[in-house]
Amino acid sequence: MRMNCRNLLLALCVCSAFNLNAQDIHLSQFYETPILRNPALIGIFNGDYRVQAVYRNQWNSVTIPYQTGTVSAELKFPVGRSEDFVTTGIQFTYDRAGTAKLQSVQVLPAINYHKSLSQDKNMFLSVGFMGGLVQRQFDPSKLTFNNQYTGGRFDPTTASGEEGKLALRGYTYLDAGAGLSFNSTIGEDVNYFIGAALYHFTRPRISFYNDKTITMDPKLTFNAGITIPMDDRVRIIGQYNQLHMGAYSEYIGGALIGYSLYKDGLESSRAFYGGLFMRYKDAIIPSFRLDMETYEVGFTYDANISKLRTASQTFGGFEVSLVFKGFLNSRNSTLESIHCPRF
Repeated sequence: MRMNCRNLLLALCVCSAFNLNAQDIHLSQFYETPILRNPALIGIFNGDYRVQAVYRNQWNSVTIPYQTGTVSAELKFPVGRSEDFVTTGIQFTYDRAGTAKLQSVQVLPAINYHKSLSQDKNMFLSVGFMGGLVQRQFDPSKLTFNNQYTGGRFDPTTASGEEGKLALRGYTYLDAGAGLSFNSTIGEDVNYFIGAALYHFTRPRISFYNDKTITMDPKLTFNAGITIPMDDRVRIIGQYNQLHMGAYSEYIGGALIGYSLYKDGLESSRAFYGGLFMRYKDAIIPSFRLDMETYEVGFTYDANISKLRTASQTFGGFEVSLVFKGFLNSRNSTLESIHCPRF
């Protein structure tokens, strides 16, 4: 099949928009990338620091695999003698898709202020901001053009006829986002949060041509989560994320049921989790996680239910995550705090 340069780039953009949320990072373990989900969600965990890494490999059964890797870090500390907290963080992402190796690299610092709203229990209103640098590029040597076919045969030495039309092989832009979240408890044991965020409000330009009118649509996200202890050894963790970006919308949610490996009561941080998530009209996602105090390991696999399931044979994307978290041995630790944003 022959395709000119403009049509191929358009196909790449459409494919990226469908599978990567209009060129945004697309992960099933969305709850392990809080800066990408909502910058106001960083710091809402039990500990002073957290480092998270996620790797995704998608569409192996259909085409050259889409590969996504992310690493994020957070550091939370109290503000003076008050019950307020500040969390600083940073997100690194790498994403590569398709034959032409359309790739994106992001470096996104973030900050979140947690304002205490109660002296009697955990109740915090958080305001978060993130902003940083994004670089995108592709490999034009992997493209073929109509003019390079003679008598039905491809001749790579023939001029493509597209020389000079591509203004850029790559470009860089600044991006930003902001969000709000509220987290608290119901009774003594049930933790929950709700939040919303707006990304790309700077409307960055995203074109490999000299077209200054092509800009990225703003993205609006809604987030929620709840942890419900069932008894001393069993708990349920529910997570939900919803986003809207231009004409594209995504709804993903589900729950994990955890069983404590030791009789440590409700504060146990050593447990095995299994559950199911669903991305509406796209994938069913079995999920597993092992928590062992300072580290967590998670696995998910997308079973494709979209219109691509005939080509993909229901195979979608495999993801693995690794999380380290804990408390600092310093006076600025949140370990002794009576109330602290957590989930």
